Amino acid sequence: MTTFAELGLAPDILRALDEMGYVSPTPIQAQVIPRALQGGDILGAAQTGTGKTAAFALPLIQRLLPFANTSTSPAKHPIRALILTPTRELAIQVEEAIQAYTKHVPLRSLVVYGGVNINTQIPILKTGVEILVATPGRLLDHVQNKTLMLTQVNTLVLDEADRMLDMGFMPDLRRIVALLPAQRVNMMFSATFPEEIRKLADSILSTPTFIEVARNETAVTVTQVVHPVHHERKRQLLAHLIKSRDLRQVLVFTGTKLGCNRLANELNKAGIHADAIHGDKTQQERIKALDAFKAGTIRVLVATDVAARGIDIEALPFVVNYDLPHNAEDYVHRIGRTGRAGAKGEAISLVSEAETRYLKDIERLIGTPLEPVIVPGFEPGAADVPAFESRPARAPRSSDRGRERAPAKPQPSRDALFDAPYVPREPGQGDAAHAPARPAPTKQVAALFRSPVKRNVPDQ
Repeated sequence: MTTFAELGLAPDILRALDEMGYVSPTPIQAQVIPRALQGGDILGAAQTGTGKTAAFALPLIQRLLPFANTSTSPAKHPIRALILTPTRELAIQVEEAIQAYTKHVPLRSLVVYGGVNINTQIPILKTGVEILVATPGRLLDHVQNKTLMLTQVNTLVLDEADRMLDMGFMPDLRRIVALLPAQRVNMMFSATFPEEIRKLADSILSTPTFIEVARNETAVTVTQVVHPVHHERKRQLLAHLIKSRDLRQVLVFTGTKLGCNRLANELNKAGIHADAIHGDKTQQERIKALDAFKAGTIRVLVATDVAARGIDIEALPFVVNYDLPHNAEDYVHRIGRTGRAGAKGEAISLVSEAETRYLKDIERLIGTPLEPVIVPGFEPGAADVPAFESRPARAPRSSDRGRERAPAKPQPSRDALFDAPYVPREPGQGDAAHAPARPAPTKQVAALFRSPVKRNVPDQ
């Protein structure tokens, strides 16, 4: 078994790791740290929860040890390492980890992000920090205000680089890179690396070493469950699962900010203590909700994908995809919030008829079919809409008389998968060469909406 000591880390760093309970490096750490200590550019890919933060932070700290000092002069503490993240939550998480790793080392770190008063960050910057963790927008705010200098940065790290592209950070990234010294070490990390990331890597990295550990795969410690359900009964099913199974610490992902707020409100009406976290919340509100969720004072945290990267909750037991993500890579990041560092977790996806196309993309990405499990009483064909979901038809108004009704908008074409009747075959029935014994799981899910099949499967 490889140990952190065998990787060549300094005693003060090893002491901090020992106090944090680190025993042995994960596969991504064991491969990245020795290469990073040599100073070459790295493109690292690994599934979430495998320790990518330590993989880039530990060698970064090791390489900065010659510059560590206790001087009170800001000139002795220039920014030497810059770590960029796409979200505030991830930036906070990374900087907290760095503070823990540098507990016995005289290196200073700071995190800067938007959503809070920039003036609270300036005094600390003026005292000098060697390691700066930042979101791109707030970093450029400081550059414009001339409250920091990047001329001595010798290491640049892009964490969750694919998400930065999704969030439109490419112009900001190019501006930031142009401000850095040409001679530096570059590292890029993410759980997913689409073609756009490779192009970004080519423009920033110099002949990088590509290190891949289980890219696009989900952790084996995560049990993945798919519950097909009529879209109008999702809220009822979620409340049923939470109450009947007495689920605690449930992180629920929705597709929109409005849906996030509405779902949290409905859960509270149902007697389930919940809060919401999304991009329109102030940073103080987001931190307060997250802290309450970690402490267990709220049972459910409903979030948009702002929380898919950056929330690190020890032994988080449950993640629910209330809305399936349109981007399959986001599924990997969402369920990566559970089953971290060897702990067991469960990822539950509530899939409506319209979402089976996204389920196909997810299965194709992770290379694993996801079996549908029907919850008794919530069969996909049963569209019993709860009272708060239904809206009475509007009564005719006098102003409507003589008014021509607008032509109906053309309906989007349906997925042929839903129009094809599902006829299960028994093993040995028909031509074996053309009739598989069982259909693909995604087809099973789609077929259930056309011809509901009641299965006596216990609620899991």
